[in-house]
This record gives sequence, C-alpha cells and structure tokens, in this order.
Amino acid sequence: MQVWALDGIPEVVAGDDLTRLIAAAAGDSLTDGDILVVTSKIVSKAEGRFVAATDREETITAETVRVVATRVTASGHATRIVENRLGIIAAAAGVDASNTPEGTVLLLPLDPDASARALAAGLREATGAEVGVIISDTLGRAWREGQTDVAIGAAGIHVFEDLRGGTDAEGRPLVVTMPCVADELAAAADLVKGKTGRTPVAVVRGRGDLVGSLDLPGARTIIRAREHDMFHTGAAESYADGYARGRADQTDTDASGGPAAT
Repeated sequence: MQVWALDGIPEVVAGDDLTRLIAAAAGDSLTDGDILVVTSKIVSKAEGRFVAATDREETITAETVRVVATRVTASGHATRIVENRLGIIAAAAGVDASNTPEGTVLLLPLDPDASARALAAGLREATGAEVGVIISDTLGRAWREGQTDVAIGAAGIHVFEDLRGGTDAEGRPLVVTMPCVADELAAAADLVKGKTGRTPVAVVRGRGDLVGSLDLPGARTIIRAREHDMFHTGAAESYADGYARGRADQTDTDASGGPAAT
C-alpha cells in the first residue's frame, strides 16, 4: 500500500471548487481504486462554514446536542466533550478557531457524507478514475492520550471490512471482527498530510478492493447507535446522575411512608 500527500493545493476560500483544485493537483496520477483522504477543514472552508463569533464557547454551545463530559483545568479552562449535530462526539463540538479570519470560527461540513459523494462523483468525472473519498477530522479517544484522524464523511468506499463469519489463521470463527477501515485509512493519510504541511489531501493506493458504488453507506454508519452506547456520559457525570436518581428514589420512598433516610 502507498500513501502520499498531494502538493499544489492553494489556500481554500469560500466558494472554491474543491473538485477542480484536487483534480488539478493530482493531474493524471490517479487510477481506479485510489482513495483520496481530504481534511474536513478545506471542505468546510469551500462550503463557507464560517460563523461570526466573538466567543467560541457560545458557538460550541449552539452546536451541542448533548454534553458528555466537562472538566475544568487548574488554570480555569473548561474542556467540553459533546455530541454535535452530526452525532459525532468530540471536544468543542468540532468548532475550529485556528487559521480562520479574525472574529470567526469554522464549523464542520453540514453533511460530510454528501460532501464526500459530490467530491467522489466530480473526481471520477474529471479524472476518469474510479476513486473513493474520505473526509477526515481529528478526534481524541476515550482511554487513550493523544489524537488521531478519523473518517467523518465517506463516499465510494466500504467503511467497514466485515470479517464476521470467516475464520482466523487457526480456523476459529470470527464473530465480531469488523475493522473500521475508513478510520484506519484516515489515520494513515494523516501520517503524510501532517498538521502544518499545508497538504490537506492524501492519496491511498493499494486498497482498491474497498472502492465501489457511490451509493455505499457513508461514514455516518460508523457512529454507534445510542441504544448500543455503553459510555453515554463521562465518569463524573454518570456518578452524579446515579447519585441524584438514588436521592430522588429515597425521597419518593420517604413520602410514601417507607423507611426514613439515614
């Protein structure tokens, strides 16, 4: 497998045609089965997802559907892990204040899967190559320090490699093995894109087996359904909620003539 960054993509501004910019940078280098990993920031910039904001915290609140955890550091800075409008759980709801015009912040693409489909369709037409597209963003991980890039949008690729029903090297049945290859490819692409190299697009070659119809399910299917979420809130928040529920149940018992609380 080969992974390399595309050079020659200029600073993206609102209204830019990303298909044209990426196709021009790629030239005639793309072939069937290539997968392009595109940093979400340039998608957001092209789509004009800037919001005037004198206070980034207010924008984070507006983009928040559910607070998962909040921690205040010794310096007084509050870190909020929240679920945003896309269903993605991330710090600061994905609101980005870096490398944006003064007085503005940048939101994630409105519909990353739709953006990926438009890019994939446009690049297939422009280059003649059947390519897949992943839109990536950087997230932290529960239980692990540091960050890694993951897929928040995808088109023309299988986001999972479903190995369930097969067997391992010892012949044992695989029951739950389903690697999220879209996330793995996003992380691999970040190794060559980096965070400061001004190369927001990478090409992955060698996994053409994952490339297919533009109607394949997108990255939205990677988000675990709420009913299967075993870690709905942070540890402190879960404890506080359980304690409050216990106190409420005890109060109801007392009011109905049950044993008095001690």
